[in-house]
Amino acid sequence: MAKSLVIVESPAKAKTVNRYLGPDYVVKASMGHVRDLPKKNMGVDIAAGFAPTYEVIPEKKKTVADLRRAAKESERVILAADPDREGEAISWHLGELLADVNPRIFRAAFNEITEEGVRAAFENLGQIDLDLFDAQQSRRVLDRLAGYLISPLLWKKIARGLSAGRVQSVALRLIVDREKDIKAFKPEEYWTVAARLEAPAPPPFRAVLAKIDGKKAKVANEDEARIVREECGRAPFVLADVKVKPKQKHPGPPYITSTLQQDAFRLLRFPVKKTMFVAQKLYEGLAIGELGQTGLITYMRTDSFRVSEAAQAAARAYIAAAFSPAHAPAKPNVYASKKKTQDAHEAVRPAHIELTPEKVKPYLKKEEYDLYKLIWRRFMASQMAAARIEETVFDITAGRYLFQAKGEAVKFDGFLAVWPNGGGEKEELPKAAAGDPLKLLELETKQKFTEPPARYTEGTLVKELEARGIGRPSTYAPTIATIQSRTYVVKEEGKFRPTELGVYVTDFLVKHFARLLDYKFTARMEEELDEISEGARKGAESLKEFYALLEGYLETAGAAEGVKQTGIPLEEKCPKCGAPLVVKSGRFGQFKACSSYPACRFRESLDKKEAKPLDETCPDCGAQLEQKFGRFGPFVACSSYPKCKFIKKNKPVETGIDCPLGCGGQVLKRKTKRGKFFFGCSRYPKCHFASWDDPIARPCPLCGAKVVYRKNLIKGEPYIYCKNEVKGEKCAFREAAPREKIWEAAAAAGDGAAGAAGGTDEQGHR
Repeated sequence: MAKSLVIVESPAKAKTVNRYLGPDYVVKASMGHVRDLPKKNMGVDIAAGFAPTYEVIPEKKKTVADLRRAAKESERVILAADPDREGEAISWHLGELLADVNPRIFRAAFNEITEEGVRAAFENLGQIDLDLFDAQQSRRVLDRLAGYLISPLLWKKIARGLSAGRVQSVALRLIVDREKDIKAFKPEEYWTVAARLEAPAPPPFRAVLAKIDGKKAKVANEDEARIVREECGRAPFVLADVKVKPKQKHPGPPYITSTLQQDAFRLLRFPVKKTMFVAQKLYEGLAIGELGQTGLITYMRTDSFRVSEAAQAAARAYIAAAFSPAHAPAKPNVYASKKKTQDAHEAVRPAHIELTPEKVKPYLKKEEYDLYKLIWRRFMASQMAAARIEETVFDITAGRYLFQAKGEAVKFDGFLAVWPNGGGEKEELPKAAAGDPLKLLELETKQKFTEPPARYTEGTLVKELEARGIGRPSTYAPTIATIQSRTYVVKEEGKFRPTELGVYVTDFLVKHFARLLDYKFTARMEEELDEISEGARKGAESLKEFYALLEGYLETAGAAEGVKQTGIPLEEKCPKCGAPLVVKSGRFGQFKACSSYPACRFRESLDKKEAKPLDETCPDCGAQLEQKFGRFGPFVACSSYPKCKFIKKNKPVETGIDCPLGCGGQVLKRKTKRGKFFFGCSRYPKCHFASWDDPIARPCPLCGAKVVYRKNLIKGEPYIYCKNEVKGEKCAFREAAPREKIWEAAAAAGDGAAGAAGGTDEQGHR
């Protein structure tokens, strides 16, 4: 009874925290949320002031029972979930479930999983912040109202399986509006003029046309470009003026969640979801050699640039020793956060300055190392002195034309020593003086056209959402996953293009739910949630106002004409009969179909991926084989289908794992007739070993079995477990496993917008 029970979210975090607390504490993991709104109904009693009904998540019943037993046997319970709204909600629900067996419940919140951070939190235990919980619960109910009331209307009016969400639909609108801007854009012709010149001293340099007759240069067409070439060809080029001015380049602030997501996409090509997944592991802790389980970064869900004085002092000491005293500024750099920023957390920074990326590299996977290096370098750069740059500008005359060349020379690298991404790429100009004649080596004119706005990438979409105050960085990953899984958008060369379905759904929602789809209204809702978390507003007020607006829209939208039976009209024509095409919904998703059905039976899946030609020929007709995609996944078939219906049978894939039953066979990955993968023995039917779960050639740490298994869950957290039985009892080994990409897509749902189908909240919590 002397020990305290500490509850965190994950086994990795439990292992790290336990190492710092010692034997007087038992640390267990809740595996995330343990209670949620029900899946089969809305679970919100509108008449009772929007009172939510919670139930234990089915997959968590065993976990809850284990935590209740442990709480009953402990002196006290300390809830140590992450220090944000979701962490506060996890703690509140655990407190509700454990209070009857142990009423001595406390809250510990720490921003970094270091020995100092953890011990400081446990020396200053507090209680659950009910304002933060109210904000989380209000968001959850808001999203449930939007998802469960608007989504069924879309099913009724447009197609089954669609969803709407408070943030999801607004994010989709951004992509749709951008696509409309692109289609409406009319390019304009213009020409650029650049001269390659040589001064008395090397090297040669490039200058661009800046002014004509003292006005900003504008060369609109080829005729004007020809005149420029002819006149510049006859005129002498003279260096009219040389301007040299010193300037400083200042480092950017350390990362917050959104800027980390943007840079990880821009520099590492990490999708937002991957960035948050890897950052979570760095925060919770990894095995670092003799140090053991160690948290490497501070909490990664933050919108504050604040840095603790201790971290600043450690960074400055490291900078002075590793570079020079001059690389540390006279006073610590301080960065102002946005007005509405909650300052509870620090910026995202390394938890231990001395653990450089090079020191921890041997213990990290490549993706972990790459992200940690990005965070470490950005933080160190943010604490360094400005770079001193000498900028040189040449003004060059050629008759009535003025050309300009700009060059830079780094006089003191400052933060650029760590963060070269912050430096310019301007060439260094030669030594020259005003009045020097210049030799024209080449005059280049190029035809160009103004370009439409670019489609959004994950990085630029996150930047736009943050700039408009829509959603929160922790919600962006599930939001982006949802609009893709609903076939509202597709990725082309890494950029989002809305499908015809996405455009139609957006237009329908904008027409019938105008204010809910308004960018400023959605941003204001986020501000209200912030006010709730600060205690300046009650969640019930926002819920009442939102529902009153939503109820009015639902009444008018319910009377609108739908296209469920006829399909969403498209501008495309049927390739078979020439009739207009429509988008319809079927049991396997959205598809294009001919409007003259059943006279014409043309159809094409919107989820369909382009067939890829293979360097193989069909054994039946000699045509080229293609990799195609069907309802059960990829397959290889003849390119001349339907004339030739050859389909290549899938061969079992060798896993290199010995059969767990010890028959001498090998485990093979096979596929059922309906396209589902399973694992079976190569000696079948003599050996009947089979498993839906992935076998892993790794000994069980509890019973020593040679193989453990990975359970991939669509609606729960995947885990690794042991199937072995010892003396009639099943082995108790179980640990959390990272979600793989194939399961990320299946599990993704956001905004509470799965409608009648159920789903997750905006932050992907269950």
